[in-house]
Amino acid sequence: MTWQTESLDLDAYLRRIDHPPVEATVDALHSLHAAHVRAIPFENVDVILGTHPGIGFDAIQRKLVGRQRGGYCYEHALLFAAALEAVGFEVERRVARVQPHRSGPRTHMLLLVRAEGQEFLADVGFGAGLLHPMPLKDGAVVDQAGWDHQLTVEAGVWTLSRRTPDGWVPQHASGDEPQRLIDFQVYHHYVATHPDSPFSSKLVVMRLSEGISRRLVGPELTTEYADGRVVTRNVSTDELPGVLRELDVVLDAEEIDRLELVLPPRPV
Repeated sequence: MTWQTESLDLDAYLRRIDHPPVEATVDALHSLHAAHVRAIPFENVDVILGTHPGIGFDAIQRKLVGRQRGGYCYEHALLFAAALEAVGFEVERRVARVQPHRSGPRTHMLLLVRAEGQEFLADVGFGAGLLHPMPLKDGAVVDQAGWDHQLTVEAGVWTLSRRTPDGWVPQHASGDEPQRLIDFQVYHHYVATHPDSPFSSKLVVMRLSEGISRRLVGPELTTEYADGRVVTRNVSTDELPGVLRELDVVLDAEEIDRLELVLPPRPV
């Protein structure tokens, strides 16, 4: 099975995430995972503009590495998987059901990574979710930039949950069924085009850093702090380019103009 990763420019990717060359160790996996999340934003601008280039590997590399743009889970995970394999890690591409305790779709891409005899769930494309890989162990809890996350397993299904004041809330659930590139292309088509997809009708940008989670969803910018503070405000049309830059999404003038045309009216 081919994932079309032969054209990966590992040196360019490492420059993009500001990371030195490494060997396939557990420490390197943690370091690469955090560097990727810090450097490359989660965003769906191309979906909103109707110009998404698809999830062929060359298109992903041109966008996330060459243009220093971001993307959503398929782009992040396919790029990260290719880089990990080039370094020497063993990687499995997997799919997860989002919000499995509700009616969430089975459309999220994540990775199982083996390093030094250990297995980890690596998930660089879950919005403002994981900064670090999760050990694939039942009951494992990891502080993710200030928010505890836990992995549990039942009947071969691994559930990632986030600790909230009301208890553990499931984020996604995944099994070990093998996936192919065509599977993710089908998932991508739904996520990018279906009217019920949360990404097809509103702008979504998410960033995670130590102690701070920022989410721009539609016109609403929410900044959540690990100490429990939450600040929410509406972003006006005039503010949008600056806010996107602050979230590390740098668009050219034509993209900004087109984005303002296709988005619903915003507060002034």
